[in-house]
Amino acid sequence: MGKSRNARRGRAAVENVVEDVDGGLAELIPDRERARAWTLLIDGAPQSHVDLDDPAYLSFEYQRRLGHVIDLAAPPGKPVHAVHLGGGALTLARYVAATRPRSTQQVVERDAALVRLVRRELPLDPGARIRIRSTDARAGLAKVPDGWADLVVADVFSGARTPAHLTSTEFLDEVRRALAPGGVYAANLADGPPLTHLRGQIATAADRFPELALIADPAVLRGRRFGNAILAACDRPLPIAELTRRAASDPHSARVEHGKALTDFAGGAQPVTDAVAVASPAPPASVFR
Repeated sequence: MGKSRNARRGRAAVENVVEDVDGGLAELIPDRERARAWTLLIDGAPQSHVDLDDPAYLSFEYQRRLGHVIDLAAPPGKPVHAVHLGGGALTLARYVAATRPRSTQQVVERDAALVRLVRRELPLDPGARIRIRSTDARAGLAKVPDGWADLVVADVFSGARTPAHLTSTEFLDEVRRALAPGGVYAANLADGPPLTHLRGQIATAADRFPELALIADPAVLRGRRFGNAILAACDRPLPIAELTRRAASDPHSARVEHGKALTDFAGGAQPVTDAVAVASPAPPASVFR
């Protein structure tokens, strides 16, 4: 059984919420600059940031970049059908609900205890049309009707690693089945030098989608440090120019690679299948210091 307690070590930590969940020790840390904003950590690794007063605010770099893909997946404000694989604090589902009212969303989050914690401490807007399934991401995706989703967002980490069965061509076959024509797939990928995992994921996506774009910090793309990269994929051309403009204008600017440059970056990597898939690499301990 998990237990919940308020941390009592000094004024700065008095409001912290600490609870055992299925995936480890969850901590909700209040944002001292925003009255009702919180950061979720699992076993010390930052997972999500949520501002309950302003759910359209995205603090984490990778979530902001996913937000750009979400913004450009359909005309501004148009409701969408969205599937989120990995829930965390439900940051991106809240973002879609705030920026695209009347959207219908499904969140698949395996950690049922985490879902209960987030629902209790960071309650959803009762008007948001968000359904949460507590099951494995691939199993939950399999229950999505054919062609239902305008958007599928994959942001699944277990122990700071993406599980192997969410990195394969067979997994992307399920994504494509669930997507409507013109629908967009966006994935949060994490890797560091020599970028073997990231190159393999680009090759895997290229085997199943005709159009790709990768958004990342230039230092990550050069293999200088561990970090996140956002992969967007579609069966129609992506809005590369606008993605590039938005990524470049972020507080921490990012680069967008696509076309031949992205193919060259993949460097001849082969698509990953279920038979050979492995989890993404664990980040070095220094990443979270």
